[in-house]
Amino acid sequence: MISPWIRRNDFTRNTALVKTLQTSLDLVVLTCAFALAYLLRFDFDVPPEVAGGAFVQALFTVPFQLLILRICKVHKFIWRYVSIPEMNRILIGLFAATLPILLLRATVYETFRYASVPLSIIILDFFLGACGILGIRLLRRVLYLKIEKSGTINAKFTAKKSVLLVGAGRAGVMALTEIKNRRDIDIDVKGFIDDDKMKKGAIINGVNVLGTTEQLGEFAKKLKIDHVIISMAQATREDFQRILGVCRSIPIKVRTIPGLFELLQDKVSVSRIRDIQIEDLLGRSPVLLEKNRIEGFLRQKSVMVTGAGGSIGSELVRQLAHCQPDKLILVDRSEFALFRIEREIAERFPGIDFVPIIGDICDARRMTNIFQKHRPQIIFHAAAHKHVPMMELNTSEALKNNILGTNTVGQLAGRFNAEAFVLISTDKAVNPTSIMGATKRVAEIVTQDLNNRFDTRFVAVRFGNVIGSNGSVIPNFKEQIKRGGPITVTHPNMERFFMTIPEASQLVMQAGAMDGDGGEIYVLDMGKPVKILDLAKETIRLSGLELDKDIKIIFSGIRPGEKLIEELETVKEQLISTIHSKISICRIEPYSRQKVAGAISEIESLCVSEDDDQIRNFLSKFLPEATIKTEIRHSSEVAKTNGRKRPKLYFPTLPRSEAAGT
Repeated sequence: MISPWIRRNDFTRNTALVKTLQTSLDLVVLTCAFALAYLLRFDFDVPPEVAGGAFVQALFTVPFQLLILRICKVHKFIWRYVSIPEMNRILIGLFAATLPILLLRATVYETFRYASVPLSIIILDFFLGACGILGIRLLRRVLYLKIEKSGTINAKFTAKKSVLLVGAGRAGVMALTEIKNRRDIDIDVKGFIDDDKMKKGAIINGVNVLGTTEQLGEFAKKLKIDHVIISMAQATREDFQRILGVCRSIPIKVRTIPGLFELLQDKVSVSRIRDIQIEDLLGRSPVLLEKNRIEGFLRQKSVMVTGAGGSIGSELVRQLAHCQPDKLILVDRSEFALFRIEREIAERFPGIDFVPIIGDICDARRMTNIFQKHRPQIIFHAAAHKHVPMMELNTSEALKNNILGTNTVGQLAGRFNAEAFVLISTDKAVNPTSIMGATKRVAEIVTQDLNNRFDTRFVAVRFGNVIGSNGSVIPNFKEQIKRGGPITVTHPNMERFFMTIPEASQLVMQAGAMDGDGGEIYVLDMGKPVKILDLAKETIRLSGLELDKDIKIIFSGIRPGEKLIEELETVKEQLISTIHSKISICRIEPYSRQKVAGAISEIESLCVSEDDDQIRNFLSKFLPEATIKTEIRHSSEVAKTNGRKRPKLYFPTLPRSEAAGT
């Protein structure tokens, strides 16, 4: 076995040898450039008296140029990866080396005429030296791409797949560039498809823009295309559905590059070309953020995120890390969830000062110690119980976590003079029919009350379902498909608002950064609601399966606390536009201080007694707009289903006509 010490020394010696060779080549190139400048200046017939001066001038000009290039760290560049940034650095270095020589020529020409470099030679030498230094590096890159990489192609990639890129914009060009640079990728781009008719016939990086998506089927058959790759970073739901429809009629496989929100995290990478996902079909127009306002709100601030290990909380942490906070305080009571986001932030943002803290927002003593030690200036309160049917069976925990926990963290934010407190709310707080929705509505009321008691600016942000979040419907559908089905849908007419996790998180940050007196309830634009049944059908199709033939859909009935259609504001509430097109303010009359204080006191007693009926009665009385059932029946009877035993839950029964139709 070869000693690691020997391997390291061999590597060091080889690296030193390569660097010495490269420096020697630069020396030769710069010397030749200086000599060629004189030859060109005198039509290749340099007078003997001039040649002597040229030799003296070269003795200090060429080493000086090498020194400046070294100061610019040009010697650290890897030649086979040289690109525009490296080229810029080389040009800057040579220009910096030229200025002192020009200055010397202008100031001491009469005194040291023999050693002063003529002006024409200085200019010629700069251009010839730049061409030579850049040329040998570009030659190395060309050889790397043409010879070295082609020699490492794995045999399994020799038969390349013919593909069309749909979208000849920036993302498509970036994807094409990487495909061309990576010879180990089994993709051969035959052309671009783009609906911008002005681009038709254009050539991008050697690839033709063939036509529009209306001609996609024609070109796919003509060129014998294996795959279509959607390379539009801002593709909408309609774009995906239209292109999918065309490709299914051929039929041909469709894939995509990372979407806009993924591009905000990382650059386009061919290794991340993936199959179409249901999230792509729910995508909407890209969110335009006021980056300067958000960064001004967060930069060099101590920022706390409660529920930092959850779906929204963890994405908030990722987005916040881009805004250069002074410190990120991650609070969660789940050790594993906190460990995952802590490890990710440590790897992706090594320069960020962050503190992972295991703590329960309902533990007033623990939270007080956290605030005393870290003094957060901005708090994003994402910690909450959110599963509607689960909270119907655990009412006291919903009250304790969603209301008392919010009150505890909010009061500490006010006592320790935080600048802002942002509550993550939900559309289920509108005309609530569930315990979860009612507790989140009360949390909004508590937040408004705290805004009247402290100098801290307290706001709430209300939005609907988040695609792919923990416990959401799409991951559940995918899991059911993996098990072979069936997919369970509660009701054929059930609709929900959806947005992506990054979109929700970015709009939460935008809302928190908006000017205001506090007490606002911001409502995010959720677009059009989507039928859950349609989601189930599309998830089956995207999995390569057929409805009814491979996977069936069954209706289980509306679960306790659920609505058929969610709302974003009540009839009594008034939505007011803001400077941001996707954010509105919901005007709601705040409750009196006495009423809120009395409610908090009663909630504390109810959490101790854990009396479900009293909790439901209290919420129904405290929230006139709520329609919470005073009793949820559940039984310990055991029902046999397919040979398995499970607790029997009683759900409302669908009418026969609805249960039969899809």
